[in-house]
Amino acid sequence: MKKILLIGLALSALVSCRGSTSRDTPIFGIRNMYDQPRYDVQEESSFFADHRTMRPLVDGVVSTSEDTDPQIAQGRLDDESGYVLEIPKDVVTRMGGMQALTERGRARYGIYCVPCHDNTGSGEGMVRKRAVASGAAAFVPPTFHQDRIQHMPDGQLFATITNGKSNMPPYAMQIPVNDRWAIVAYVRALQVAHPKMATSAPPAPTNSSVAPGGSPSAPASGQHATQPTGAPAPAAHPPEHK
Repeated sequence: MKKILLIGLALSALVSCRGSTSRDTPIFGIRNMYDQPRYDVQEESSFFADHRTMRPLVDGVVSTSEDTDPQIAQGRLDDESGYVLEIPKDVVTRMGGMQALTERGRARYGIYCVPCHDNTGSGEGMVRKRAVASGAAAFVPPTFHQDRIQHMPDGQLFATITNGKSNMPPYAMQIPVNDRWAIVAYVRALQVAHPKMATSAPPAPTNSSVAPGGSPSAPASGQHATQPTGAPAPAAHPPEHK
């Protein structure tokens, strides 16, 4: 009987210890594997001579997966005089046509863009609502239906997704090149689908030689640029996201 009582007390003690907290310092077998130094995007580094944490490619390195055509990879003309005005034809072809490209863009837009820009591109997403509620109005995204963005070259819109702008982070690492162009196609489709949401604003120049946020300049004389995009118009009602 005594033995059974001792066993019962021992089991009670073990059960009571489960989930309990301790003020003792945690034991880590390999501490440097648990607490590793890291850098954030755009952060300054004291380790490298140029103080850049985002390291450039080594001279002579050629990527086997990255597009080398600047019109596709950067949305810019070959001579860097400005942005391409429409989605490159090579992208449309390899994605199976404009319809397939726009459908792909709808899926990617639903993942990466809806939280801020909402389903219609009006900038009324959940992030905006929370920003306004917390008094952080500086984090409010713009609407895609303003004149400035409606008249923006497709290449500039692509570059904004790639490099980020203001509070919007860059998506070059998260979203592949083809999918970024697909999102551009879907944004254009949203603009066509919701004409009543258009707002007046000074239109952007038809071409610009600087990255998003910089000062525009006219393209070089005689420079060829493609025509504005012709993304197919979606249904009259807002498309439903899958």
